[in-house]
Amino acid sequence: MREEENKRTSPKSKVKSFFKKRWAFPAIYIASAAIILTGVLWYQNSASETDKYKYDNADMPTKQTDEPAEPVAKEFENFAWPVIEEDSFITQKEFYDNTASKEKQAESLVFYNNQYQPNTGIDLKREDDSEFEVVAALSGTVTKVAEDSLLGNTIEIDHENGIKTYYQSVKDFQVEVGDEVKKGQPLATAGKSKLNQDASVHVHFEVRKDNVAVNPIDYFGKPLSALQSDDTSGATSEAGSEVEESSTSEEEMPTDNSLENGSNSNQDEDADAEGSTSTDPNA
Repeated sequence: MREEENKRTSPKSKVKSFFKKRWAFPAIYIASAAIILTGVLWYQNSASETDKYKYDNADMPTKQTDEPAEPVAKEFENFAWPVIEEDSFITQKEFYDNTASKEKQAESLVFYNNQYQPNTGIDLKREDDSEFEVVAALSGTVTKVAEDSLLGNTIEIDHENGIKTYYQSVKDFQVEVGDEVKKGQPLATAGKSKLNQDASVHVHFEVRKDNVAVNPIDYFGKPLSALQSDDTSGATSEAGSEVEESSTSEEEMPTDNSLENGSNSNQDEDADAEGSTSTDPNA
């Protein structure tokens, strides 16, 4: 009987005897620590393997948006006056508008070398004839900087899509050909020209699309896209359209005596000639 009882209780006795040994608990601690350490190492290795397939945004090649955004900004950039504080300036000579009244057209003619020429831009000056800074009306690329005694020197800026602005009667250039300029950036100082001596110190400002002059007043404060979408085929006067333009200055505008003032003077001369040749029948 006792042997059978000893056999039944022997497993429990073995467990008790195991824990009674000095090395039992240290062995358990060491084994547990080994298991935990193994789990930590396995987790770290798994995480590093996963990181191999993760993309770092800093290393990913990205498409630069600055370059295409620039022309978009230019397209919606508003035309500005070529002077600072435009309210302190007067328009000495307005743009020759083919649809304006005869009186307005006469005021927009430039008299030079005994001939009348349509004004293809606007002439701005101060009332006291003092010098002032001329600035870019739009951002663009300087394509021409030329000295010209007749026009008073010229700066040409290209705004793409056939649109250019011209600044004449200037001196002390602050830009060179190839310069990228921003709207409002100083270009030169207003000066004088032989073509419009009555204006004294002034700037002659032109806006052209596909080499056709348009009235700058119509586009101040409007985006560049407004001019791009406009049909400017009939913007210049009939006299101006009859002459093939080789450049974009006032100098090449037609000197057609068929303009109203010229034709009127011719009629007056004819009338005087007829009066001088007539005879008095009573003489």
